[in-house]
Amino acid sequence: MKKILLTGSSGFIGQHLTVRFAEHFEIHHLNSDLRNHADVCNELLSVNPDMIVHLAARTEVEQSFYEQTVFSDINYTGTVNLIESMLKCSNKPKLIFASTMEVYGWQPISDEIKNNNVPGILPVFDQNTIPNPNAPYAVAKYACEKYIEYAHRSQGLEYIIVRQTNAYGRSDNNFFVTEQIITQMLTGDICRLGYKDPYRNFLFIDDLINAWEVMATQFNLCANQIFTLGPNNALRIEDYANMIAQKLNWSGRIEWNTKPARPGEIYLLNSSEKDLKELTGWYPQVSLSEGLDRTIDIWKKKYDL
Repeated sequence: MKKILLTGSSGFIGQHLTVRFAEHFEIHHLNSDLRNHADVCNELLSVNPDMIVHLAARTEVEQSFYEQTVFSDINYTGTVNLIESMLKCSNKPKLIFASTMEVYGWQPISDEIKNNNVPGILPVFDQNTIPNPNAPYAVAKYACEKYIEYAHRSQGLEYIIVRQTNAYGRSDNNFFVTEQIITQMLTGDICRLGYKDPYRNFLFIDDLINAWEVMATQFNLCANQIFTLGPNNALRIEDYANMIAQKLNWSGRIEWNTKPARPGEIYLLNSSEKDLKELTGWYPQVSLSEGLDRTIDIWKKKYDL
C-alpha cells in the first residue's frame, strides 16, 4: 500500500480526506511546523512517502489583509520548505497542492459587476484564465503554484494543482460565508454580513472529497496540470443569503457592510469542473439546494434545534 503524507489533516478538508484515503493508502500526518525547514525535512526523510497531499495553510482571506507576513510565511515559505524536503526523499514523492480560486483575483469583468452591470452569462474561470491575485492570501498561493512549476521544470517534481472554490458543509467552524449565514439565522433575528454584491460559486464537501480521491488514485492521468472544480453555479451573495433565509423560513433582518472594507475586494469568482470531468468522469453530484439542506441539518443538530 502506497504511503501518503497529509499536511493540514486537522482542518475541514483534511479530516474528511483522512477517512477517505485510509481506504487506499497508508496515511501519515505531518507533525512539524512547516516553517521549520530542518524539522520538516527530517520528518519527510523518515516517512519517505509516495505522495504528499498539501492542505496546510491559513485560509481566511479576509484576515490575510491584516496578517500579511504571517500568511506569506505559513503559506508560501512553508510550501517551499515542504517542496525542498520532498526533493531529498528517495521515493521522489508526488504532490497534490490545494491552491484557491482566489488566485484569479481581479478580472476585467470585476468593475462592471461592482457597478451592478452584470452580463447575461457570467464568465467561467479555468486553468487558461490569467491569474491576478488581489489579496495577500491569494498572492502567497499563486507564488506556491509558480514554485511548484519551477520545481517540476528543474527537478522533475510531479504535481497536481487544485484551485478550489468555496467548499461548505462544515460542522465546527462558522467563519466562512455559508456556515456564517446559517448559524446567524438559526440563532437570531439579525444577520450581520459584509458585501452583498460579489458572486461566488459553491461546492459541497462530499463532492470535494470525491474529487481529491479521484486525483490521488488516478494521479498519473491528472499529473502536471491545474484544475478548477466548479460547479458553475455562481450566485450573488445577497441572493445566496436570501436563498438560505427562505430554506430556514427566517424573517429577520440582514445588515450588510457590517465588516471592515477589504482593499481590492473581488466581485466575481466562478469556475467549471469540465477539464477534470473530461479526464476522469468526476463532476459535482450534490446540488446547491441539497447541499444547503444538509448543512442546515448539521447546524440544527449542533444547536439542538
